[in-house]
Amino acid sequence: MAQTLTRDDTGQLDRTLRPESWNQYIGQVNTKENLRILLTAAKERGHAAEHILLYGPPGLGKTTLAHLIARTLGTNMRITSGPAIERVADLAAILTNLAPGDVLFIDEIHRLSKSIEEVLYPAMESGVLDIIIGKGPSARTVQLELPPFTMVAATTRISLLSSPLRSRFSGGTFRLEFYSDEEIATIITRSAQVLGVQTSPEVIMMIASRCRATPRTANYLLKRCRDMAQLEGGTLTPEITERTFALLEIDTLGLTRPDRAVLRAIAEKFAGGPVGLTTVAAATGEEAATIEDVVEPYLIRHGLLERTPRGRITTAAALNHLQLTELV
Repeated sequence: MAQTLTRDDTGQLDRTLRPESWNQYIGQVNTKENLRILLTAAKERGHAAEHILLYGPPGLGKTTLAHLIARTLGTNMRITSGPAIERVADLAAILTNLAPGDVLFIDEIHRLSKSIEEVLYPAMESGVLDIIIGKGPSARTVQLELPPFTMVAATTRISLLSSPLRSRFSGGTFRLEFYSDEEIATIITRSAQVLGVQTSPEVIMMIASRCRATPRTANYLLKRCRDMAQLEGGTLTPEITERTFALLEIDTLGLTRPDRAVLRAIAEKFAGGPVGLTTVAAATGEEAATIEDVVEPYLIRHGLLERTPRGRITTAAALNHLQLTELV
């Protein structure tokens, strides 16, 4: 008899782990309090909340905050992203289908084209949509009234947003910070309960110390440890956790194989630097953009790598860590 299979919906699982209230949302204390005041006051006045911009590294909870904003206001949330809005007509269709008070969440807003940005200006500021019909001398502008709405935008590259667009987020611009190990441990504890994973404080801290202070990474590591534990009897022990990290090639500082490859290339092939980015890319086989945008920020934040005008330099902390880390 054939086995009945169900879809392992990763998106659904992520939504299950997403906090459903402000009390469940751990960390970002100042941002949460500012948003609570802004949203509560707007709701009491019966007005749509002002537009909000959230920025910071990926995985820190920008999308979750957008869901909580919509839940607090008691309205629906329409979700899209910068790359998905290719034409003015795409944006017009989204805006004209909003109901009064809806929250429009635009992820990766820094990837909007300039022409789309210019259409957004009057929509955000005056609640109107200016559409040009026709071309040449016969072209004419049609102005459509939009229902009151709240735009919540998220970006990992706020420097790529134009000043006119940034200035129209009158509700505030909020930066999300990295989490402490204690905050991450609280998040992992809740996620383990939601997933039904039997664990221990030791395991939780092992995951917290390797997740790069990022809740999304913490949940990813927890799910991979859960998979290993499922095959070994169900209980997530420190030994199983350590074996999972060994298979994923994640060391005690949360460094991955590409991270260590960059550090080793600079330390062993170029005597610790300084060495240029393109040279490091050639030595490791990684693209320069990947090293600069993905690998280096974490290494610099942990004092393992320095950027200087002459090039990249490994620190004493990096050399000590590489001596303690098994070559892989």
